[in-house]
Amino acid sequence: MPHEVTILTEADLRGVVKLDLSAIAVVERAFAALASGSVVMPPVLSMAIEAANGEVDVKTAYIPGFEGFAIKVSPGFFDNPKIGLPSLNGLMILFSAKTGLVQALLLDNGYLTDVRTAAAGAVAARHLAPATVETAGVIGTGTQARLQIEAAHLVRPFAKLLVWGRNEEKARICAADLGARLGIPAKAVTDPARLVADSQFVVTTTPAEHPVLRSEWLHPGLHVTAMGSDQAGKNEIEAAALGRADLYVCDRVAQCELLGELRSAIAAGAWQGGAPPELGDIVSGRREGRMSDDQITICDLTGTGAQDTAIATFAVERARSAGAGSSILT
Repeated sequence: MPHEVTILTEADLRGVVKLDLSAIAVVERAFAALASGSVVMPPVLSMAIEAANGEVDVKTAYIPGFEGFAIKVSPGFFDNPKIGLPSLNGLMILFSAKTGLVQALLLDNGYLTDVRTAAAGAVAARHLAPATVETAGVIGTGTQARLQIEAAHLVRPFAKLLVWGRNEEKARICAADLGARLGIPAKAVTDPARLVADSQFVVTTTPAEHPVLRSEWLHPGLHVTAMGSDQAGKNEIEAAALGRADLYVCDRVAQCELLGELRSAIAAGAWQGGAPPELGDIVSGRREGRMSDDQITICDLTGTGAQDTAIATFAVERARSAGAGSSILT
């Protein structure tokens, strides 16, 4: 019997999926589902290709209540810009959770990963950042730096933005872009310690292998979302910072122990706190989030297959409602 498969290109997906409160809500739902214990989510399949300065991650999850489950393949080849190609790309495949048949092929070139990652940052900001954020800071100048700040502004509409990057010119461009987009004062700074000191909310969005945020920079009323460490060799936050925080939260403890900031803290002997809460525990109310504006909080985001299933299902629903994409019979 012929079976119809929906084909969606990056252009199709950009037309129907935006980084907005609806996308944040569906990712938040995925985090809540993770806390229920009913989600089936295997470990990330991760492969480094050192000869090409590249890496590939494969993620998936089944979430009860969702009609499908996604498998996402996400390559990052970081020398590509030297030859005029983007460093990140990839695709998602959505399968029926009832029959296992392919429902849709989402040729998004990493766009949906960008959206769901930024949406996860917004979920963390909503539940862990102080109620009022006057100044936000971002350490990093790439695509995710921009998207994380745009997403956070939707849930914590801060008035000023500071940007730091290893390349000062890129930091100035990033600040100008974000300032214009958000309609707020934004400037590049040359000292990341000053950025942290002047901010109540900070996002780190780098592929750093050595800390870009030091433990001694933490101060009362600060929230940090660290989303750059998603491979065993990466590390953005100094190990001692996790223990100094009043509340440290993982997106998935098992992943953070292998890929995130928690891995580095354990390796350094700086984490003695046992299993930290997961963001889904906070979202679902199983664990307390920020309890006062004076607390120091840190959220460690490595990216989960549940987020991929959530955003892929959302995208296909939106595309079918809009009549976007094409289809083939298999």
